[in-house]
Amino acid sequence: MGFLVTGGCGFVGSNLSAELIHRGEEVLVLDNLSRTGSGRNLEWLRGLGKIEFVNQDICNLAGLESLFRSNRIDCVFHLAGQVAMTASLADPMKDFQINVAGTMNVLECVRRFAPKSTVVYASSNKVYGEIEDVDLVELPTRYEPVGRKVIGEQTPLQFCTPYGCSKGAADQYMLEYARNFGVNSIVFRHSTIYGGRQISSFDQGWVGWFCQKALEARDNRNADFSINGNGKQVRDLLYVSDAVACYLAAHEHVEAARGQVFNIGGGYENSMSILELLAYLGARLSVKLTPRELPWRANDQRYFVADCSKAMQALSWKPLVDKEMGIEETLRWETARMEKASA
Repeated sequence: MGFLVTGGCGFVGSNLSAELIHRGEEVLVLDNLSRTGSGRNLEWLRGLGKIEFVNQDICNLAGLESLFRSNRIDCVFHLAGQVAMTASLADPMKDFQINVAGTMNVLECVRRFAPKSTVVYASSNKVYGEIEDVDLVELPTRYEPVGRKVIGEQTPLQFCTPYGCSKGAADQYMLEYARNFGVNSIVFRHSTIYGGRQISSFDQGWVGWFCQKALEARDNRNADFSINGNGKQVRDLLYVSDAVACYLAAHEHVEAARGQVFNIGGGYENSMSILELLAYLGARLSVKLTPRELPWRANDQRYFVADCSKAMQALSWKPLVDKEMGIEETLRWETARMEKASA
């Protein structure tokens, strides 16, 4: 079995590639190494076993065509992309070129050179916009829906911000290539994924980022950090090993999953607001966390918790790592990374 992982040196991509290596699969890792930490993830992967690495951008159609012609590819996990809403606002053309044109390049190569392969695409909950049809109440530490607590795939699409537009367009192209060309494409609309090997930043990877800030505050009581909005926005947390298991399950159940979209997250029991995460970290590290409050980010959802029931049924999958266990693992990872960086 030949697996191609685009963005294979990124956060989810490196964890997915590692699991394929452990399973003894043939793994082709494609990455342009532009993101901070991707080079270190590549070194880590090479230490685990045999992989073939291609330093290439998905925007390079000729390079992708050559790659598909010269390799047997049975499954593509398409994780390469521009992943930050703030970056899409700063450079919308680059966001479009990577997320839309780059994804089209991948789809065209699959259609022409590997038509029987599976393609699993990492989309985003941002394709739903602000989810205006969900009524929320404001509680002391979070926003909470009135009635149903989870967001299903039938929720109307609303592409807001360039990032929402680019991920949404690629998402829809994936589904249309299944309808019109018979491509075995599957779309995952993710909530928050977190865990080891994620190099978090202020605009991407919020669980890891606030774990970093809490560790810094423990070691330096004058450490300063900020949040956007009031901190009551809620997401469901999916630990990276559970995300990896879901991707593999999609390929294993491709007959049932092809042409389908799935909301993927940790579910309501693993939901958490920023304030709730900071409270947990403060108690865990015995430190008082008092962030500065900045204005809300554009089109920041007050609440998103994925209804995973469709994925559970079709893919025979469910999250296994609860939020407390996952946060503890993330703290361990961040502690080790920070200690190594300061050594």
